[in-house]
Amino acid sequence: MRRHVLWGTVAASVVMGVLGASPAHAEGRGDIRVVKAVANNGKNVVVGIGSVVTFPVKLTIRDNSGVKGVGRADASTTQSTIGGPSETVGITCKKLSSTTSDCTATIRIVPAWFPGYSDHNANEAAGNWGVWGIVNANDRDYWIYDALAPFKLKRAATLKVSATRPSLFGTSRQVRVTGALARADWEALKYRGYGGQSLKLQFRKAGAASYTTVKTVTTNSAGQVGTTVTAPGAGSWRWFYPGTSTTAQTASAGDSVSFAAPVMRSSAAMPPLHNVSAG
Repeated sequence: MRRHVLWGTVAASVVMGVLGASPAHAEGRGDIRVVKAVANNGKNVVVGIGSVVTFPVKLTIRDNSGVKGVGRADASTTQSTIGGPSETVGITCKKLSSTTSDCTATIRIVPAWFPGYSDHNANEAAGNWGVWGIVNANDRDYWIYDALAPFKLKRAATLKVSATRPSLFGTSRQVRVTGALARADWEALKYRGYGGQSLKLQFRKAGAASYTTVKTVTTNSAGQVGTTVTAPGAGSWRWFYPGTSTTAQTASAGDSVSFAAPVMRSSAAMPPLHNVSAG
């Protein structure tokens, strides 16, 4: 049985009820404000199927009487009311001046909670997220904030590569490069092949510092991809996926291909045969 949790909507209603404020006057009272808000140091939050992800939300708060603290700081989706399985595990504040404080809320997302958090498909939680809650001042001013510190919550992706020479003999420099793209399915807690996605095949010449894109290839319905190219020389091949608004970018490891001629052992290098006679 799924948990029916509309995190932002329910919690905001509770806060307004406690404060006796109507939705039209939910901003708060007085001059206290969050003047700066940043989630995960400005980076996307990427979640897979197993590891718990923890990230900071940093709030700079200002009031003429000084900041008392943060009443709540919770993260949720902003594109709908389906919410998301996140929780706040701690809030700390540091006084910068008589009027300003920096506060940090630690948020964590547990993939194991995804399948049962609501009646919606858990993957719908990917996309635009923000932080909401309430801040309090020493003079009892308060402010209810909503959808601050915007960030993207993305499904983790994996990418594999295999680069081989179709023929080890002759002067051909053809290389066959295959791969497989998969992304986290939060509903099933598995990685599934991701079809219809454009992958960049990239090459790094032996001794070079960076990769260069050679061509773009689209994955099939199972997330698999393959192509044959002519290599400019020995080096490493990889696939790069730029990601989407809901799926994280990723790159495969590099797979090296050499064009050194195969070494054949001559008969002269073979150990001599010895006659064995019966004694």
